[in-house]
Amino acid sequence: MVTLRIAHLTTAYHTSFILMGMGSGWLSRKLGVDIEWKLYPTGPAMVKAFAAGEIDLGYIGLPPAMMGITQGLPLKCVAGGHVEGTVIIGTEDFQPLEKLGSLDDTLRQFEGKAIGTPTRGSIHDVMLRQLLRKYKLEDQVEVRNFEWADLILDAIEKDIVQGGCGTPPLAVLGRQYAQTQIVVPPSAIWPYSPSYGIVTTEDVLETSRPFIEEFLRVHEDACNLIRLEPEKAADFAAKAIGLVQRDFLLEVYRVSPRYCASLPPEYIESTMKFVPVLKALNYILGNVTADQVFRLDLLENIHPDPPHYDDPALLAE
Repeated sequence: MVTLRIAHLTTAYHTSFILMGMGSGWLSRKLGVDIEWKLYPTGPAMVKAFAAGEIDLGYIGLPPAMMGITQGLPLKCVAGGHVEGTVIIGTEDFQPLEKLGSLDDTLRQFEGKAIGTPTRGSIHDVMLRQLLRKYKLEDQVEVRNFEWADLILDAIEKDIVQGGCGTPPLAVLGRQYAQTQIVVPPSAIWPYSPSYGIVTTEDVLETSRPFIEEFLRVHEDACNLIRLEPEKAADFAAKAIGLVQRDFLLEVYRVSPRYCASLPPEYIESTMKFVPVLKALNYILGNVTADQVFRLDLLENIHPDPPHYDDPALLAE
């Protein structure tokens, strides 16, 4: 039987945990292939795994994938999953954006301090560095990169960094265990930013397209489950993760409730705005086009409806 090697991150709101939580063998029977889940700490680490031929499909932030494409990797984003999934947190010494009213003033609170974020080239690293460049704070605020995002909270507690930039789970864990708060919410950092997509290679598409299409169908179903039946989605994800409860996951879903598998123009346009940023940061040398990043044809029959990113449904109640 064909084996589909799927790479995922520790990010709790990705549909990977819902699909794993459906039970041993469920996804394999659904797709008609053997499934091997492989965990990676960050997107850049996943790109290296693609380059080494170790994985066939991955949940990944698009800036690392774009960096891989400029290095000659035949990667393609074939579906979305979530937008606006980056937050900045800080201790209670900081005032949140909603109180200060100005992103400039909010970020300037970190002058002379440090913000922790995942590895260089991760989507959170890129967005944080762009924000600091935009407000001319790159020389006043230190960015410290961590191989595993889980280490950021420990660094905050030890006062190694005073803030963190990462996913909604980081924000919820920080509030529960490190007395932090959301200083800058996802919507204020980079509108419609593609927090992750489903990426594969052109070679895998040639040999395994039917399996990839079926995977995208169940991925879209899982996105809808988060939107429409979040309690059920949280139950499945909690079963797979094993260390968290339903209430934690429900709070994570609500921090940034924009889930869908589609690739609308807004998603693509927001993604391509990363190109000049990646060049300015010297993360890429050449250009990359939307046609090089995306394959839209797989979703034509899977997601004919309008995108659901702006329809959080029950999560908004």
